[in-house]
Amino acid sequence: MERISNPDFAKQQSSFTQELRTRGRSEATVIAYAKDIEQLLNFFTTRGTTRLTDTSIIDLEAYKKHLQDNNYTPKSISRKINSTRTFYRYLLENSHIKDNPAEKLAHPKFETKPPRVLSEMEYRALRDVSRIDVRLYSIVEVLLQTGIRIGELATLSVEDVRNTKDGIDYLYIKASGSHPARKVPINKSAKKAIEEYLLIRPETEDDTLYVTKNGRPLLVRNIRTTIDKAFERAGIKNAKVNDLRNTFIAHHLANGVSLVTVSKLVGHKRLSTTEKYLGLIDNNKPEAEKSLKDL
Repeated sequence: MERISNPDFAKQQSSFTQELRTRGRSEATVIAYAKDIEQLLNFFTTRGTTRLTDTSIIDLEAYKKHLQDNNYTPKSISRKINSTRTFYRYLLENSHIKDNPAEKLAHPKFETKPPRVLSEMEYRALRDVSRIDVRLYSIVEVLLQTGIRIGELATLSVEDVRNTKDGIDYLYIKASGSHPARKVPINKSAKKAIEEYLLIRPETEDDTLYVTKNGRPLLVRNIRTTIDKAFERAGIKNAKVNDLRNTFIAHHLANGVSLVTVSKLVGHKRLSTTEKYLGLIDNNKPEAEKSLKDL
């Protein structure tokens, strides 16, 4: 990251990021906020602003225009505005400023693309091309049948594959940042795929579930690259790893599972995040009416 030339600005940014850590935000989130606020504060410096108490909505609008002029996408600008608002709320709560001009800063208008949901033909094709690699097949099956995030899958340990006293199999998803721990049931298909992988899993002292041939934890970027190649082999276009999660959500909603239940299973913090999938399961989308139970 670039250095903040104004020492007072640098101190306030440092205090802000420390506050985020205290609130339990993930390190990746803290770094993202730090970069956004660093960019904002350095912009203020170029305008001759030396105190945040002197900033107004005019300065913030100028920053927004600066981003637009430098070809930042509306989505990126919107994220930076969220960071700015969070920073200014922190300043106000800690009496560093008397008014919060960031409240008036509007997000740019942009179209949000609907979540990509795989058709039955697509996810069956993906599973078929993945069968040649036991580890890959297990990963695809777990992501598709549980809806967990790729980062959550990468941090699973062997001991996170559990079952209740009643014999119900589930994955224990550890808490991460602002996301609390949760239990996600796994069906017979996912359980079988995990068990078959464990039979060929390299012996290693590391307890991470998915490891490389050398017994080291499989990184998120490696998982993403491997699945991207599988999509390509299956002839599935414009698909990403997160679309397996999207497919899980849409299919279970279509199968009649309640919005609240699905939201809890996938770890959404807001019910509104899950609600956006409802538009994908109407009668005009037959591929979204199938349940993952049919896999």
